Amino acid sequence: MYDCIVIGAGPAGCTAAKILAENKKRVLLVEKFRMPRYKSCSGVLIKKSMDLVEKYFGEAVPDTAMCTPTNNRGMIFTNDKGEESTFAQEGLNVWRESFDHFLAMRAMESGAEVRDYVTVIDCKQQSDSVTVTLHSKSTYTEETKYVIDCEGVVGAIKRKIMGNVYDYITTYQTFNKGFIDLDLHYFYAYLQPELSEYDAWFNVKDDMLVLGVSVKNTEKISEFYRRFIVYMEEKHGLIIKQRVKEEKWLMPHIHPGCKVDYGIGRIFFAGEIAGFLNPMGEGISSGMESGYCVAQSMIENFDNVSMVQTDYERSVAGVKSYMERQWSLVAGMSETFAEMR
Repeated sequence: MYDCIVIGAGPAGCTAAKILAENKKRVLLVEKFRMPRYKSCSGVLIKKSMDLVEKYFGEAVPDTAMCTPTNNRGMIFTNDKGEESTFAQEGLNVWRESFDHFLAMRAMESGAEVRDYVTVIDCKQQSDSVTVTLHSKSTYTEETKYVIDCEGVVGAIKRKIMGNVYDYITTYQTFNKGFIDLDLHYFYAYLQPELSEYDAWFNVKDDMLVLGVSVKNTEKISEFYRRFIVYMEEKHGLIIKQRVKEEKWLMPHIHPGCKVDYGIGRIFFAGEIAGFLNPMGEGISSGMESGYCVAQSMIENFDNVSMVQTDYERSVAGVKSYMERQWSLVAGMSETFAEMR
């Protein structure tokens, strides 16, 4: 019998697993992909995320997780009128597979059992436990007192429990060799509606120019991406010599009120699957914070399920409030996000 099975070895899951394990709980952390597992992401750690790593993991982000340029200096937004706003702050440029693997190894070193290439098929709640069905080379079950679901937006367990509760934004980005007339230490976000249905962006990772657009209708990806490339060529002198790779991903479409699902019974949600996502897809900080909050609530109220839920909602209220303020800020820059005002 585990005290907790944590699903998903991203920032939320790794943080929850580490906090529980170092407080003497028997924890199983499962990840459906081989580790280190790849995730499409800007890989920019804002100052808040850097501070949370030191707070929860007791050390700075290691050099092994970094890519160049290592230091990020903030974000530059271009609003729907073409006006630029610079938000300068200290940050780091990382590869998510290396960063997440670092977090998972620290959770393991704290006592969590880690299994990769394991899919969670189902969770059945009993009166005082949860039966979790998993599949790797074969299908088997484990018993646990609690489950923390940190699968991310495409997670299957929440859909089984609650149905398909999200509509999605599809992100598409390419990695390219070439040149551009921009300061490569910033992350650039473009909010003009002619360039995307959500936002478009540019940043650099290990000398590769990353250019992306996000859409509500996947049939429009090619047209919006074409427009964005033309815009960057005309505005910033973009020259693409070679496309190295391309990728698509999903993120939840956040709506007014920033609805959060905390959990049902002994199954709790943290990170994106709970609904925590800041503008421009920044989910690392809220993932870590929500993972910490739910783990701490379990530690303090382990024998009282209803108190775990109550304490989790209370302790994570500041994370939700921060998310709401961030969306309101972006809504003031572009009519694309007007509903979030």
